[in-house]
Amino acid sequence: MDVSPRESPETVGSAPSTPDSRIEGTLTGFSEPDLALIDALQAAPRAPWTRIGRALGVDATTAARRFERLRAGGLAWVTAYDAAKTATVAYVEVRCRPRAFDRVSAAVTALPWVFSVDETAGDFDLFLSVAAPDLPSLGRAVHGGIGGLRGVRSTRTRLGITLYGEGRDWRMRAMNPAERAGLSEPRGPRARSYSTHLHERPVPQDQALLTALGADGRLGYAELGARTGMSEHTARRRLQRMIRDGDITLRCDLAHPLAGLSTMVVYRTSVPHALLEQTGNALARLEQVRMCVSVSGPYNLLVLVWLHGLGAVDPFEALLAERFPALEVQDRTVALHSPKRMGWLLDEQGRAAGRVPLGLPEH
Repeated sequence: MDVSPRESPETVGSAPSTPDSRIEGTLTGFSEPDLALIDALQAAPRAPWTRIGRALGVDATTAARRFERLRAGGLAWVTAYDAAKTATVAYVEVRCRPRAFDRVSAAVTALPWVFSVDETAGDFDLFLSVAAPDLPSLGRAVHGGIGGLRGVRSTRTRLGITLYGEGRDWRMRAMNPAERAGLSEPRGPRARSYSTHLHERPVPQDQALLTALGADGRLGYAELGARTGMSEHTARRRLQRMIRDGDITLRCDLAHPLAGLSTMVVYRTSVPHALLEQTGNALARLEQVRMCVSVSGPYNLLVLVWLHGLGAVDPFEALLAERFPALEVQDRTVALHSPKRMGWLLDEQGRAAGRVPLGLPEH
């Protein structure tokens, strides 16, 4: 991964977003150049603007200004978080009592260890992604912190086992091969195991870097050092080590409904164990698949997809049947709205509107 510092606005001529640009972004969504820019940042989240611009055939000033408009309007953002190996992760289905849905959704969205929240139409009301230091902490957090909320009728927890693909692996696929050649080689999804036991939490300096980059994953090293109370050299050295050791995940996200990906579906599927790894890795490479993870419970593979409307559900499932004949779809749940993704608070159009810094519950 390219870890060169972000050029400052003064260096690249980046201009702050104006109210007009926010209105334009809201009304029209994304242009093709916007989507190509997001694709480039998904491939290399911290690449310098000169390199991003060169891959897109524009100058650094134009690339930086376009992204600043998108970022200021909540349409796209670069964020960072702990690597999968450092936490115990689970996916929790929550059923709410009548008239308690809004209150429960707001309460779980405010919890720092509930990193993503999806409001759903199906046999449960909320689909939560949660993290904890270990299995006992996870159990206490889910049963007490979520199950104990007033208005919660029941919870069901699926423990994440192996992550085959997630948001950092997903690509907009708006660049052509010649443009992509100007960036680092695409990283195919690779399996990563979640932790199930106590692990060493990041030392304070690394945690400070994670927190700062969670809010803005493209912070330059000088500003990163200033925000974390360390020198630019120390910030650079520590971050490069975290990236090299796989201790940090960087990704570029976007308001997917405004990019035409209006439908999110969560699939619970079953695959014979002998084919699980092969199927998980292959599924993660499909352009529709946003997340693919093996989980505990009777249905061993959880798949989350972004589609171009409900009309794309049947063709996608036909594709699954053709390519993965051993896979059985046990249940499909459509998301109505995603108020939170990796700590970022989203409005009804999927735009970033705030942030709850990520954190783990106490042991």
